[in-house]
Amino acid sequence: MEEIRRLADRFDLIEPVGGGSMGTVWRARDDNLERTVAVKELLLPHGQGEQKADEAKNRALREARIAARLVHPHAITVFGVIDEQDRPWIIMEYLPSISLADKLREGPMEVDDVIRLAIQLCSALAAAHRAGIVHRDIKPGNVLLGEDDTVKITDFGISRAMGDVQLTATGEISGTPAFLAPEVARGEDATSASDVFSLGATLYTALEGGSPYGTAENPIALLYRASSGEITPPVKSDILTPLLTRLLDVRPDSRPTMTETERELRALAAGEPTTLIAEEPPPKARKGMLIGVLAGFLVLAAVAAAVVVFLARGEDPPPDAAPPPASQSQAVTPPPSSPEPQPPTSSAAPPSSSPPPATSSSAPPPAQTPGQALAAYYTLIPGNLQAGFATLSDNFKRTRNQSFERYSGYWKEYRSVSVSNVSESGNTVTATLTYVLASGGTKTGRETFELVQQDGRYLIDSQRAG
Repeated sequence: MEEIRRLADRFDLIEPVGGGSMGTVWRARDDNLERTVAVKELLLPHGQGEQKADEAKNRALREARIAARLVHPHAITVFGVIDEQDRPWIIMEYLPSISLADKLREGPMEVDDVIRLAIQLCSALAAAHRAGIVHRDIKPGNVLLGEDDTVKITDFGISRAMGDVQLTATGEISGTPAFLAPEVARGEDATSASDVFSLGATLYTALEGGSPYGTAENPIALLYRASSGEITPPVKSDILTPLLTRLLDVRPDSRPTMTETERELRALAAGEPTTLIAEEPPPKARKGMLIGVLAGFLVLAAVAAAVVVFLARGEDPPPDAAPPPASQSQAVTPPPSSPEPQPPTSSAAPPSSSPPPATSSSAPPPAQTPGQALAAYYTLIPGNLQAGFATLSDNFKRTRNQSFERYSGYWKEYRSVSVSNVSESGNTVTATLTYVLASGGTKTGRETFELVQQDGRYLIDSQRAG
């Protein structure tokens, strides 16, 4: 049996309970306070010189200083740091637990259980963001599940206070590729918005059983996928789907804040309608908030005047439907005529307008009729192609041999789509669609859709001209 080591003549290291690239976590005994604690032994770089070792120590000290700012029932508390045996040791709260990563080895979780877990995580992360702390490595391995169903986020080891000088080497990306926000994977600075994406990726994994980026043989391949922001649409997220797609929005300013996310999760848990209210937006979004609000009122006024026009900004239209024949064209090259073309990518604003910035990724209200479902489908384009693709039935995708890559590639050629003159007959919906191309031309035509109900929501099952 390994001999117990003693630190600072106070902490007895009993057994290792976890570890990773940064070091080993020990269950330990604090003799002074007569309590069990967790002690994180941080590894220093070997063979890279004294300067690298000193930089690592400085990072550890900064880690402890930042993490100690946060005291929250759903975050592991940092008590202090000591320097012994030529390396730093972080003294933390001990929680008898397993990680979410270990839990998921048994299989994916149910939606209701993920919602309960996510509420606790969000409450801690929202408090961290208010304190100016960005976690930077939210993933299942850093989510601890206690024996009494308590959930706590841990390891702010690569987090940083916004505004602090970064001590990591130039070009070094901290975080796990499978859960990185696209902008961080591309080398941009981590923010609270990138934490939101990583939370979304963690919840996605809990529900779907794998990362939204899929699997890859090496971290570099995953990093490449992450940098593109292309994810596999969720299929098991049920009532969490609208929120999950907003958390995973490729555009940081279009993601909700942690506070907004927590509010919506609590509404879902209570069975209440969920409406994402713009409160405490990320720093980059705050500058444009007033403009976005005014644009929202203008859009509402336009809807009232049009009466029968459903503004559709795009929940990816049926990927295999070709645009209608051009009735107006401004020297525009017709879209591809492959057997399974995908409808245009864009916002539901009228052809001459661009999508309102404040609502570009907002989910539409629950659809009550097939016609409303079709209009809602187009209201997500181009900001929510993942949600649009998820609105297509499996039969639609199979018969058209439609992949998400083809679907998103098609929609890049369009700027917006508007829906009008909608008529219904059972689950058959016919509507006039006006497509605005990225090059500025327009195409208008009548299209007919068949919708089917699945798990309480309408899915587009087929599409044809006329």
